[in-house]
This record gives sequence, structure tokens and C-alpha cells, in this order.
Amino acid sequence: MTHPSKTLHLVGQKLGMTRVYNEAGVSEPVTIIKIGAHTVTQVRTQEIDGYSAIQLGTGDIQARNSTMPLIGHDAKAGVAPQRHHHETRLEDGKEGQWELGQQIDISVFDDIKYVDVIGVSKGKGFQGGMKKWGFKGQLASHGVERKHRSPGSIGGHANNAGKSGRIKKGKKMSGQHGNKQITVRSLDVIRIDAENGLLLVKGPVPGANMGWVEVRPATRLYKSKASKA
Repeated sequence: MTHPSKTLHLVGQKLGMTRVYNEAGVSEPVTIIKIGAHTVTQVRTQEIDGYSAIQLGTGDIQARNSTMPLIGHDAKAGVAPQRHHHETRLEDGKEGQWELGQQIDISVFDDIKYVDVIGVSKGKGFQGGMKKWGFKGQLASHGVERKHRSPGSIGGHANNAGKSGRIKKGKKMSGQHGNKQITVRSLDVIRIDAENGLLLVKGPVPGANMGWVEVRPATRLYKSKASKA
């Protein structure tokens, strides 16, 4: 049977990056994620909803910044209006392990070695091919007109096989860069500060400082880490 903590997804704020020293005295870059208390605001059952899940709310906010439906919804769980609500799917019939108003904190990750972090990357606006895709650009030698950052020919994939020549779908061109949901997998859990609700994971995570990210136990480990889990 899967332990409940192995399936929970918690939401926290990315505070920024720093470095810590491990037991061997080696400096490791870490991202600090602040995860506050979560409350079970709804329990979904197979009989009523068609699937098993729990809804978790976190981050107290003033009622004026919420809506009347959400205020009443959270009041049923006995908590103030919550800033974030998200669901965690459970195995069928496992929702009985949870009850409305139950509190969950960062301690559920105590035995977890690796986590996945999901967030929205920083938006960089409309960018050209060099910044967005890493193109090298045109030559900077004599004779090249002033279009060194141009992507070059874009019709190489076009054809006239019974149709008008069209650019192949997915062609790497200029466009919006960033502002997409990114999942970083199998990050090492370096340290957990339960008193302050801080989770330290090795390496960077998507999004800006103070942005909200979702943390879950790693669902697919790399081979090098699977043997250590």
C-alpha cells in the first residue's frame, strides 16, 4: 500500500537560492521553498465525484481578497479563506484516511529523498531566435547586411507535393519566451527546517523569487538516483 505522504502535493513559495555545506564539507547550491500549513478543505469520493482525491488549501488571506463562494467553502473546513487550493489524487477508496479540516505540514516530506518541483518560468516577452532557441545568427564577416541576429531561411521544410508550400509545424521561430509551466524532476532534498517550514532542494527551480511552486515526491527517478532511493 502506498503511504499517504508519497502522493501528497504541497504548494510553497520560492524564496531564492543560497549555498549550504553538507556533512563532507562540500558546498551545494540550494533553492529555499517555504511551505506553510495546509488544510484539507474537501474530500472527493468515488461515489459522489467519480474519483478519489483531497483538496488542500494554504495561505490565509483577508476575506475581502477572496470570494463569497470560497469563503463559505473554506468555512466548512473551519479555516479562514485560503489563497491557494489544489487537489491531490488518491487511490480509489483511500480518501477515508483524510477528514475535513485536517492539518498537513512540511513533515510529510521527512522520509522523501527526491522531489519534483512544478512552477511557471519567468516570462521574457517576445524574443528572437537567438535568445529563444540559441541560434548562432548570421555571419559577421564582410558582405553580410545588417541582419546578424536573423534566423535565416525558414522555408527549408516547405514542399509542393500537391499543396502550397508551407512551413513545417513546430518550426523554431521568434515568439513568446518563458511564462510556461515547467517541471524539474528528481531534485535532492538537502535539508528540511520543520520549525520554519523551509524545504531546501539542490539546484534551481522555475519561477521568480516569491513565486508559488508545487512540490511533490518524485514520480520518476533517474537511473543514478533510483539505486539510492
